Order: sequence, then C-alpha cells, then structure tokens
Amino acid sequence: MMKSMTLPASADDLQLAMLVSVPEGTPRGVVQLVHGMCEHKERYIPFMEWLTEHGYACVIHDHRGHGASVKGADDLGYFYDGGWKAMVEDVRVVCDWARGQWPGLDYTLFGHSMGSLVVRSFAKRYDDRIDRLFVCGCPSDNPAKGVGKALADLTGLLRGWHFRPQFLQSMSFGAYNKPFASEGWPAAWVCSDPDTLKAYHADPLCQYRFTANGFSGLLGLMKDCYSAKGWKVSKPGLPVHFISGAEDPCRVSDKALEQAAGHMRKAGYRHVGLKLYPGMRHEILNETDRLTVWNDILEQLA
Repeated sequence: MMKSMTLPASADDLQLAMLVSVPEGTPRGVVQLVHGMCEHKERYIPFMEWLTEHGYACVIHDHRGHGASVKGADDLGYFYDGGWKAMVEDVRVVCDWARGQWPGLDYTLFGHSMGSLVVRSFAKRYDDRIDRLFVCGCPSDNPAKGVGKALADLTGLLRGWHFRPQFLQSMSFGAYNKPFASEGWPAAWVCSDPDTLKAYHADPLCQYRFTANGFSGLLGLMKDCYSAKGWKVSKPGLPVHFISGAEDPCRVSDKALEQAAGHMRKAGYRHVGLKLYPGMRHEILNETDRLTVWNDILEQLA
C-alpha cells in the first residue's frame, strides 16, 4: 500500500511531502530513501514497491526545494533560510516518525547523489538512529567547494538568493556529459536506460537549475560531509555500503570514490564497503540492469 502524507519540516513552516509504502503484516524492516538533486520522490516508487513486495516498509520525502516540498514553483532549487542543516534535520524528522511507526525494526538509510551527502551528514550526528547506511551515486570530494560556496554566497548577495547562476551550473556539472554527448541527451550521464532518460528530460521537477541559495547549501553540505570534524560515531560497527556505477562521472575516478569511502573509515566506521557496477552511470537504481542492483541491496538488508 502506497500513501501520501506530509510532516512539518524541521526549521520552518514548510511541509515535507512524503510517500510511505507498507507491506501486509509486520514489515521485515524499514528503508528510508533520500533522493538526489533536482529530482523528487515519485521517481523511487518502482524501487519502493519492489522492496515492499519483499516485506519492507519504505519512506521517502521530497527535500526542501524539491518536488512538492516547496511553497511555490519559484522555490524549486531553493533551500529556504534553514539551508543544508535543515535538509539534514528534515531527514531526522522523517526518521523519527518512521521509527515511531515501527519501533524496534531494523532501520536502513539510503541516500542517492546529493542525498548521499545528506545521509552522511545525518550519520555524522545521528548514527544511533540507524542500523545500516547506503551511499549511492556518491559525488566525490571537490577541492573547489569552498570557492564555489563563496561564489554562490556572493551571487546571492548581489543578484538575490533566488537567482539561478549558469556559471555555477557549468562549474559543477559542465563536464559530466562529455563522454556521452554523442547520444543526444543533455544529461545522458544520468543513466543509459533510454526510457529513464526520456522521462527525466520531460519532467519539469527535474529540469531546473539550482538557485544561489541552493548552490550555497549544496556546497556547504559537501564541506560538512567531507569534514573530519564533528563525527560522533556512536556505532563504529555500522555497516556502510558505497555503491556506484563504474561510468558515473560524479565519482570523478575510482581513486576519488575510494577516498570517499576511506573518509568514513577514518571517521571511525569499521565496516565500510565499496561496489562498482560495470557499464552503469549515475542512477544505478534506474539502469537497464537495475534488478541486479536491487537484488544486491535486498541481500544486504536480509
């Protein structure tokens, strides 16, 4: 059973739009999904329904400034005054609600792309709330993130926080599509599945540029996620699974992705694994051979 609902956000009067998928009987566990940049919760419905068929309750919300978690269409890509910290706290709001619905059940947190930054910043503060972490489509650390954030902040001050800077878009993602440009899609780097790409490029809730506020939040989130400071690590035995397409430009390189996983090992987590999927790009949950990925995830949940 799939239902829609809302929860009050962590930092303001925003309402977080949610989807909840529940199996018949007592769930085997709970999976909280955290989506990526410039997308929305409905894109995860097939994966949620499949997990629920296998006995898992699933929850997902639209991040602030995404999907239906906005006060108006002009706020897509805008994090409001709470910024990235509120985005992390919104995950806590949903987590606490779900844990209250199914107390004592095994709890998995799964973050994709920008969501993989969010869930690591969440774990940095609240790993006592989860039993397993998936880091999917991980953007590797960007050494220019501090400069980028400063430029986003300056742009916001000079042009307004709702201004949508093309130069930051190009700095952040301009090179991603070059290996796939001959395929004709502006964002072919997202996935190799043609049906997924067609739907993605036709979706107005995916086809927009972040605001200066959003870029500032995104880069601030990356700074926090990759900072060695502030990790509580109350669960050093927490299983952490990094999964990525081997052709995902977000990973930058295999070495950079290994360094991302190594960052969590250095923070104090003892069980950090990394798996690359040959031939797959950024959205491995939507790739042509997605069932291989889905089944691998299911095996880790059992």
